[in-house]
Amino acid sequence: MKKLLITLSLLPVLAMAQNNHQRRMPREPFTTDTLMVHDPVMAFEDGTYYLYATGHGISMATSKDRKTWTVYPHGVLTRAPQWALDSVPGFRGHIWAPDVIKWHDRWWMMYSCSSFGVNTSAIGVMSNKTLDPQAKDYQWQDHGPVVVSHKEDNWNAIDPNIVIDDNDKPWVVWGSFWDGIQLAPLDDTMHMLPGTKPETIARRYAPGSEPDEPNPTSKFAGPNAIEAPFIFKHDGMYYLFVAWDYCCRGSLSNYRVAVGRSKSVAGPYLDRNGKDMRLGGGNLFVEGDKKEFEALGHCSVYNFDGNDWFFCHGYSVSKNGAPLLVQRKIKWTADGWPVVANQ
Repeated sequence: MKKLLITLSLLPVLAMAQNNHQRRMPREPFTTDTLMVHDPVMAFEDGTYYLYATGHGISMATSKDRKTWTVYPHGVLTRAPQWALDSVPGFRGHIWAPDVIKWHDRWWMMYSCSSFGVNTSAIGVMSNKTLDPQAKDYQWQDHGPVVVSHKEDNWNAIDPNIVIDDNDKPWVVWGSFWDGIQLAPLDDTMHMLPGTKPETIARRYAPGSEPDEPNPTSKFAGPNAIEAPFIFKHDGMYYLFVAWDYCCRGSLSNYRVAVGRSKSVAGPYLDRNGKDMRLGGGNLFVEGDKKEFEALGHCSVYNFDGNDWFFCHGYSVSKNGAPLLVQRKIKWTADGWPVVANQ
């Protein structure tokens, strides 16, 4: 569903130091130790961490240590792709929920084009030789839409995550509300194969069951409150992380993250009790503690420096529901389930 803003967006969106978030973004990059961000994903290249997030043109920040960040006041893209502006009603360049991965010596980035609460949406893809905006060969090449959804579809083409399987084949997992999380194989250009139909791999509720609450954010999307999938492979298993419940409401948000796993990227994804995520299964992985964060959600997971790390945005209690970057180390139980490590 997503993604109203990052404080009403005078910010292109990553921002601001904790005492400065009401000021206009400077014209030049600046540093901060507090990132206000929605839907963070990350990459590492040549000693630098690159963080991308929802924002006008896709927000970006860089860091050497993931503590102090350099925020770029202008988006990755100077303007949204024309195909998206022409084909997605209500889309005006505020790009949601990117994902980035290196595959075959090239960086690939997917991104979401939509407007809040509807499923007339599209996922696009672009590629680059490098992530360094100062490099001579830095240039994002747009490759058009990967998948498009329309109001007659029972799924929503936002929140992409690219997965490479054991056979070096790319897949894309995506979804928000409607019939839940979708998965499809891709070709070597990161596009869906002709004639491919997505498969549902996770739902918040089993079909026909009653939800815990009606949808407070959209009259179109229904109450199947699951979105923001991310698949991470560990020790021969694929782990599907998803966001449950509702984001983008500041202190009223009740976002949380659940997880299931599968031996195959295509599923089925089961929880600890063996319940299929297509039938509402999933183990709660993390949620707000109501002290530091009201809610946590829309995550990404990576191995950096020999450790597995969980990233998401959290709605800050002390900052009146502002969405801040959250980083937590993951440890693994003896039976192979991820838990948040004590730090």
